[in-house]
Amino acid sequence: MSEKINVSFRCRAAMWFRLFAVQGSWNYETLLGTGIGFCIEPALRELPDGLRSPRYRAALARHSRYFNAHPYFAGVAVGALARAELDDVDPERIERFRTALASPLGSVGDRLVWASWLPLCSLLALAVYGLGAGPLAVIATFLILYNAGHFALRFWALNLGLDRGLAVASGLGNPMFRQGPAVIGRIAAVVAGIALPLVLHRVIGPGRGLFVGVVGAAVAGGFLIGLMKERADGWRIALGVLAVFALYAVVI
Repeated sequence: MSEKINVSFRCRAAMWFRLFAVQGSWNYETLLGTGIGFCIEPALRELPDGLRSPRYRAALARHSRYFNAHPYFAGVAVGALARAELDDVDPERIERFRTALASPLGSVGDRLVWASWLPLCSLLALAVYGLGAGPLAVIATFLILYNAGHFALRFWALNLGLDRGLAVASGLGNPMFRQGPAVIGRIAAVVAGIALPLVLHRVIGPGRGLFVGVVGAAVAGGFLIGLMKERADGWRIALGVLAVFALYAVVI
């Protein structure tokens, strides 16, 4: 194994910005593959002889093949694979690692982002609306909260991969990824219990008989969900309620 090549700040920044376009060339044949190769490419320029190096061409071709992962966690793969190439790890070992890495990055990302963070930010934005904020404030609340987590996650993922290389498993084993979705889900349930009555009260208005019916339906629904226990998928139920509310707002 050759001497370790340091990744400059400029190179890290280029890779991080490219991660926002990792899905830009998504297709049914390679999925994120060409995007992964695009994001790794700045690091491959650090190889001896740079763009003229046979290692550069071989590595770029290797990492532009089929790959699938959650787009926000793709930085882990980009960083780890780039580190492995710069450390001159055996290509067969890199390929085995690349194959094994895809599934965990997909499942962890889906549970943490789509099933937890996204619903929580949506519910917080609804709570802001229920408290009387205007459309721009509601949209700004969602975009700021959601993208604060989104940007930070991409930054963390890339640096984890670049710093640990093939040893990223310890980082992905962080308790935040095992317990985080459940904790965020409980917080989202509390926020939903506060936000939905506020939103309904603002839409329906005080002094209207429909409000009593809505509150009664909410209580009955909560009781039914309690009986279902683990059979109830909380985030899907919350999104279903939001869909009904949106339909009612449009029709009425």
